[in-house]
Amino acid sequence: MTKRETINGVPITEEQISEWVAEAETGYDIQALKKRGRGRPGRGAEPSQVVALRLTSDELAALDARAAREHKTRSELIRDALAAYAA
Repeated sequence: MTKRETINGVPITEEQISEWVAEAETGYDIQALKKRGRGRPGRGAEPSQVVALRLTSDELAALDARAAREHKTRSELIRDALAAYAA
């Protein structure tokens, strides 16, 4: 490795890479991998709908600044605002 690679900020060691190689060479349980599912976890009993929203660069900057202050994602902040509006 020429550059310090990380996973979630934790450096990857040669020992970890060797463990991954050994695991891959042993083989994986395909059925167990299929059970994990794909994509993001659901937010409820029914599938969520994706809604497109157009924002100006100023609106997006304000949204991002507030999301950062509140340690939330854009989506979480928008959902919170919609819930407050609908209440």
